[in-house]
Amino acid sequence: MVTQKPTSIIRTDPWTLNPTASQRVLLSRTVGVYRRLCRHLMGILFTHWPSLAELSSQKRVLAVEKLIHQTAKNPNPKYQQFDQTFYKFPSYYRRAAIVFAAGQVSSYMTRYREWQSGTRQRRDAKPPVLNPNSGCYPTLYKGGCYKLHGYDRIEIKVFNGTDWVWTTVGITSLRERHTVDSNKLRSPSLIFDEPTRACHLSVPFECHPHKRQGEGRVVSVDLGINTTATVAVVNFDGTVIHRDFIHPGRDIDRRDKRLKSVSKRASKTMGNGGSLQKGFCSHTYRKCRHINRQIGQIVSKRIVQIAQQFNADAIVFENLKGWKAKGGRKRSNLRQRFHGWLKGMIRDLTEMKWQEIGGKVIDVVAAYTSKLAYDGSGVVRRDSKNYALAKFSSGKRYNADLNGALNIAARGILQLTRRKDSEGRSSQCSRRSPRSWACLCDLWTHTVSG
Repeated sequence: MVTQKPTSIIRTDPWTLNPTASQRVLLSRTVGVYRRLCRHLMGILFTHWPSLAELSSQKRVLAVEKLIHQTAKNPNPKYQQFDQTFYKFPSYYRRAAIVFAAGQVSSYMTRYREWQSGTRQRRDAKPPVLNPNSGCYPTLYKGGCYKLHGYDRIEIKVFNGTDWVWTTVGITSLRERHTVDSNKLRSPSLIFDEPTRACHLSVPFECHPHKRQGEGRVVSVDLGINTTATVAVVNFDGTVIHRDFIHPGRDIDRRDKRLKSVSKRASKTMGNGGSLQKGFCSHTYRKCRHINRQIGQIVSKRIVQIAQQFNADAIVFENLKGWKAKGGRKRSNLRQRFHGWLKGMIRDLTEMKWQEIGGKVIDVVAAYTSKLAYDGSGVVRRDSKNYALAKFSSGKRYNADLNGALNIAARGILQLTRRKDSEGRSSQCSRRSPRSWACLCDLWTHTVSG
């Protein structure tokens, strides 16, 4: 299954700002008044939603402005106090707030209809609530809300308590997406964290990468629990030109050490009986989630670097969507290791990074990738003393994850080169295994016969 390339790829860069103390006050006031506006708009949109729901986004904005904003053509809006409460509010900010509030109300109405129809996670689930305090941030439109002076200064329209003024703020750190000519800068958002008083711009880019022209090879990845990712680079003729084992052990040990402390604290808290309160060890679990995210970023970055180094046509993964672990007893170490298996995160992060530079990701059938020997000698057996090793019928011992990575590469190559064969199609001969259970030796056979 080849992952379809999206029509538009959106990636976001954080641009750190360095405002003065007085500018921080202005930015805080701007975010505060913008959120007040969104709360007011949610009430108005919810009241008039039956007549606004069927309109397009652009027509909905115009209809709401007609209700709240006084102009020469609209001298008597229904909510005349709106312009008095939000005096001289910039039109670009107002329209961005209307779009955001409409999205919140639309989401609430959809969830409420599903709850009424009986589509609930639990039978006693409470109805959804429209939350006006949604923690939104203002979207900045070029010209009306911000003016970019190079990439070291930006001029932003802010609220000083009585009027809207321009202030110039320095940009201290950037990433590299603005240097790519094919990337198109979209409207950024002003992010201001009130507790830390830190602020930055969340800058989205629409990426239009050129289609990669590979050199007739793929990068296959076997995701495991003994080794986080086993990578193999294989040519279309079956020649293995590179192998790599990616396993950030330091980060994994940090995560497992924190998780192990949770069970000790739980036993001390409960004693012989009792229960844990809601949010028990939430701080520890939050740290572990961040460590998992870091592991995913490290592994996916390295996989993409290997694919770029060897100019691969595609990156191939096993299709593990919906897979659940069957091994490991309750409260066993193996069960905990399966819970820490980042198969979905690593695959998704790799796909996002690889698609951004014009590559494609392929998912192949996961059945028998590690169980069949890559040389065609049949089913392998795991070594009783070292489960990471696979024992071939010839007596040879080989890394089980690397054996799986080679078979994954073979299936990806066959999927790329034999487009008429569907992945789930069975062999014409009933005595042979399905074509989706291909091994590396099938590439050698195909090359010799061709």
